[in-house]
Amino acid sequence: MNCRICGATLPDGAMFCGECGSSTSATPESRRPLDPRPGDTYVIHRSDSGVLSVPITGAAPVVETESAPEPEPATPPGVGEAAPSARFVLTFTTGEVVSVRGTGLVGRRPLAEPGESFDHLVQIVDRGLSVSKTHLEFGEHDGGLWVADRFSANGTVVRRPGETGVRCEPGRRVLVPRGSRVEIGEQAFTVA
Repeated sequence: MNCRICGATLPDGAMFCGECGSSTSATPESRRPLDPRPGDTYVIHRSDSGVLSVPITGAAPVVETESAPEPEPATPPGVGEAAPSARFVLTFTTGEVVSVRGTGLVGRRPLAEPGESFDHLVQIVDRGLSVSKTHLEFGEHDGGLWVADRFSANGTVVRRPGETGVRCEPGRRVLVPRGSRVEIGEQAFTVA
């Protein structure tokens, strides 16, 4: 009987190979490490400034760059229609401007937990690694924006206009009015 891993000759009744230490039932396929990459493949557009936005529901990733938020329509929604969600413009210290609606995650490589769904994943390239992979979550409440730290390593600080900074308690939502600055590690963004 020979070892199926290294080919060494094994005595009768051996449970392990004396050369490589493998079990006699081991095969080359059983010793191969699993591929950690996801099975789906798609192209992500990376901007020169290091921020990208990947809408979860869209077919292709989109990065919107603009200088000011678009004005909201002057007419109220029609009867039977739901009010549209507000659009927020996040201007990052990298110079990138991302327009978002609804919910999302921000980080170096944001990833939703099983059972969660978000409208946006906003990825920041942070060479100093001060921003966590999934640093914070954002969403809307009564037409305003809130952020919640996702138990990041370096925390999140919200600086509202005319006020001192407020360190976010992990997992707790903090309202962020327009004009505020949100600091995430060594990076930051303003909300318009």
